[in-house]
Amino acid sequence: MGTAAQSSSEIYTSDSEKGFAVSNHSSTSSELDAGAKFVLVSRGSWLHCGYHLTTSIVGPVILTLPFSFTLLEHHAQLGRRQLRFRDMARDILGPKWAKYYIGPLQFIICFGTVIGGPLVGGNSLKFIYGLYHPEGSMKLYQFIIICGVVTMLLAQLPSFHSLRHINLISLILCVTYSTCLTVGSIYVGHSKNAPPRHYSVKGSDADKLFGVFNGISIIATTYASGIIPEIQATLAPPVKGKMFKGLCVCYSVIVATYFSVAISGYWAFGNAAGATVLSNYIEVTKLGELKLLLPKWFFLMTNILILLQV
Repeated sequence: MGTAAQSSSEIYTSDSEKGFAVSNHSSTSSELDAGAKFVLVSRGSWLHCGYHLTTSIVGPVILTLPFSFTLLEHHAQLGRRQLRFRDMARDILGPKWAKYYIGPLQFIICFGTVIGGPLVGGNSLKFIYGLYHPEGSMKLYQFIIICGVVTMLLAQLPSFHSLRHINLISLILCVTYSTCLTVGSIYVGHSKNAPPRHYSVKGSDADKLFGVFNGISIIATTYASGIIPEIQATLAPPVKGKMFKGLCVCYSVIVATYFSVAISGYWAFGNAAGATVLSNYIEVTKLGELKLLLPKWFFLMTNILILLQV
């Protein structure tokens, strides 16, 4: 804690020397809670920012990423460092909005993300187990517990900045399994076992209407990050320009991965695309048997990459 407080003091001094108006009364260690001290290790570069932003988007978060443009250089211009959305709400909307609306909302979003990670990881781990032990006795909840324990251990890291190497590995894993999914969809789409493709919207008018909202919600939560101010707080001063470079890294990875998976998957399977594209690589025969449209090693490798990334 003492180190974090010292780092905070050094950061504000550095900002003052670089010509930014700094409000020192807002940086006293007595006003910094554990959440602020977790992110206030400001030694990261724009590359580290890019890792954090990209990996923070790969998860069920709710705020759209384009909103982050309104946050760029925010603390440097106003003279008060905005470490969290709650801090921004305090200065922009007022302390009550920050305490009773923004704070709880962000907590719920992040709490849901923490729950979703072990669930997705548990499903991937169970799928790998099922490939080699179809009659195995282990249940899904056991794999979820395993992933939950790993998540709990990672949560013991002292600061956000200490996650930079893990997030770099996570970014590489994301690019790798996205490439695998894109290649898999193209391969299945061109193979003799390719399913019939139709691109019309299925269902009644009501189903189509709710489908529109469902599609919008999926896109909004996919291209989103609920911790953008926290990521900006990890940057070493001066912040000006670094956040934008980090966003450029982030968007480059997003365009290369998400667009390729979405377009190739929809092209290959049309309106039959499942909740996850991996489910489309498995065909159910007339006898009720499961037929893999891709080699077993492909499913093993892809699920291991997804498991490690989550």
